[in-house]
Amino acid sequence: MFGKRKKEPVWLRKTHYLRADEFICSACGCNAKKPYKVCPGCNARISKVKFDPSWVDEAEFAEMMFDD
Repeated sequence: MFGKRKKEPVWLRKTHYLRADEFICSACGCNAKKPYKVCPGCNARISKVKFDPSWVDEAEFAEMMFDD
């Protein structure tokens, strides 16, 4: 009767320790330098940004490497 609700695509914000942030489209995987309203890769309308905390791993690795 009712189908599954189709998930709305979002930008996944990847923050890096020593590099600029990148935004990845959840629908097609396109990388962008900023969160566009329409994905340049798949033309999906995107209105939300989700945070990806993977930069914490980069910070811990750098701290481990340079720790005295």
